Amino acid sequence: MYRAEIIANQSVQDDIIEVLEENIPGILYTTVPLVTGRGKSSYKLGTATWPETNFLMISYIEDEEKAAVKKIIAAVKEKFPDEGIKVFFVKSE
Repeated sequence: MYRAEIIANQSVQDDIIEVLEENIPGILYTTVPLVTGRGKSSYKLGTATWPETNFLMISYIEDEEKAAVKKIIAAVKEKFPDEGIKVFFVKSE
């Protein structure tokens, strides 16, 4: 089992959730709708200077679903290349 963490601009939250639910039936997840911080290329702080914000999705997935999640997120990144979409996996018990 893996913990999948997806961090992206709030503007693509609905797109990511929709495609994950369509392709991984029964996927369970939690979203944190307002996430701020600094990435490699920009700040997302929700301030007047840095107005954008991110969201965070956490899902525990079976080992065989990892490749599907990577492929799905890669497809979304291709569609929205400037939205800072990242996915991280941590082995879980």
